[in-house]
Amino acid sequence: MQGMGETGEACPFEFNFDEKTFKVGDSVSYRVTGSLADFPFVGTLVEVHEDYVMIAGDPNDPAKLYRGTRESRPVVDESEI
Repeated sequence: MQGMGETGEACPFEFNFDEKTFKVGDSVSYRVTGSLADFPFVGTLVEVHEDYVMIAGDPNDPAKLYRGTRESRPVVDESEI
């Protein structure tokens, strides 16, 4: 994430921020509503639909998927986390 590391340090992730080109396997930066709204999250797209995406975002439980909006940084409802 920009500005979160040391000066000159590059982000270790490559994200797709173009919702028009989303495809399965893309890494995305997503947001969560509510009390987690100020934190960035990283996930992998496992399904891409016309108006939403399914994100694998829990490294401890790869079967757990979050439904997110289809926009440059998808939004996931806090109730799913």
